[in-house]
Amino acid sequence: MHAPWERPGGTTFYFVTDGIESALRQARAVAGNGDIRIAGGANTIQQYLNAGLIDEFTIHYAPVVFGHGTPPFANMNPDIKIKMREAVPSQEVAHIIYDVEKR
Repeated sequence: MHAPWERPGGTTFYFVTDGIESALRQARAVAGNGDIRIAGGANTIQQYLNAGLIDEFTIHYAPVVFGHGTPPFANMNPDIKIKMREAVPSQEVAHIIYDVEKR
């Protein structure tokens, strides 16, 4: 188990290793009616998308990883539709926000 990671400004990251449903349940218990932000890589995004548990997500594309790693949409259920809402570029990274279209 990884200890919580406290960041300047008051944000604390908690590491949950017993499944996505457990992580979401714990986050909801703490957030109440507030937004929940889950951090992770392509595998985490795929799990939450395929389970139908997220409304939107952000991918931070850094040029050093292009061509390497896990493609974020490779194992996505083809019935799930996503739409790019916003792209925020910088010299180091591009932040792309996607909405998950509900059916």
